[in-house]
Amino acid sequence: MNRRRVLQQLGITAGLAVMGPTVMATCVTPLPEDKKRVLRIANITDIHMTPENAAPERFLKCMEDIKVHKVDFFLNGGDTIMAADYDDKTREQVNMQWDTWQRLRKSFDDYEMYACLGNHDMWWAAPSKEDPMYGKPFAQQQLGMPDRYYSFQRNGWHFIVLDSNNANAGSLDEEQRQWLENTLAEIPENSSVLVMSHYPILGVSTIMLGGNHTDGLYITDLFYKHKDKRIHCISGHMHLLDKAVYNDVHYFCNGSMSGFWWGEGDENSAGKNYYYQTPPGYCIIDLYEGGEMVNTYYPHAY
Repeated sequence: MNRRRVLQQLGITAGLAVMGPTVMATCVTPLPEDKKRVLRIANITDIHMTPENAAPERFLKCMEDIKVHKVDFFLNGGDTIMAADYDDKTREQVNMQWDTWQRLRKSFDDYEMYACLGNHDMWWAAPSKEDPMYGKPFAQQQLGMPDRYYSFQRNGWHFIVLDSNNANAGSLDEEQRQWLENTLAEIPENSSVLVMSHYPILGVSTIMLGGNHTDGLYITDLFYKHKDKRIHCISGHMHLLDKAVYNDVHYFCNGSMSGFWWGEGDENSAGKNYYYQTPPGYCIIDLYEGGEMVNTYYPHAY
């Protein structure tokens, strides 16, 4: 699909400031002119919020850009705060990161947000497992999640949100596997499904750098059993932008809002704030009747 067609379908003119230096658009299939869009979603992932590097102010500028797209709701792909998972993180440091996030969340609290857990969101160094801030439940509370994995429906689409943070990092536990199998079995034939995980289930960048779901073979086999459905997957974790197609399931790894963790980069960065060749940014996802999806990455220069 050419750039002009993408812009027409997104309803955005080429001169709009929110585009930043580049628009990286990926379309699953050519869309008929009369295809009806049923949802527009903002996918923000790997925000890594911290009071440092003017990250809160830069985040708010991104929010203003995203609102121009007139999205229906947000999908947050995890690693919402900079890092709570390191052994040396104190209660005060973890609370500071979450408090910063909660203040920023108010800037778009008129939008629903569906989140998944990132590997950096949990505080494992709490004094005990009985501590109210220990582990996943506290992070779920901060993100307003109904559970560590869950599903919901909107406008004819089925959404599945996974918890990748289990043994052999980037995997589903047995309880979640059974739930996922049951959930997919209950979804009717010919339905449209969008799956969100933090770790990529199947990625291109993970070949070079690691970070793929360690049980990706199990999940892709499961999806193959449900080839009567139109399944798409989005993830984060890598801070890199890539796409893969396997057995007609489309996998999008959607970069990172924080880029190089809100820093300027290093010797491997292709530009300021880049992680390798991926600039910081966010995705706008358009979902259509019939199961088509357009996934568009908007780099930001904040």
